[in-house]
Amino acid sequence: MFDYNALMLKHFRWEGKQPLAAGKHTILFDFTIDGPGVAKGGSGVLKVDGQEVATLKIDHTIPFLMPADETFDVGVDTRTPVNDKDYEVPFAFNGKIGKLTFNLGPVRLTADEQKKQQEAVARAQD
Repeated sequence: MFDYNALMLKHFRWEGKQPLAAGKHTILFDFTIDGPGVAKGGSGVLKVDGQEVATLKIDHTIPFLMPADETFDVGVDTRTPVNDKDYEVPFAFNGKIGKLTFNLGPVRLTADEQKKQQEAVARAQD
């Protein structure tokens, strides 16, 4: 397991004050980065059924790419837990997810940062 604390990275948490009631809900998380550039800060907003339940501004994002073997899990977490205090992997969500939409938006790197990223990926593939 990758230890983010060894890198002294902060953990951020967006959560509502009340637990979700049983039934269908629409959950939206929108993050706006203060970019362009690597490791820029930004603001995140969590909404449930159209109502804002949490907003948090962070000073910076991670200053590197995630490893290729870190997965984007939906409904189950098989690698690095979101927060070690909440649960241990593997962790399976026992509800039903009707639909997931994930929109990355435009690349927010400078031309120089994009070139460095491409070079790093090319080196890793050698």
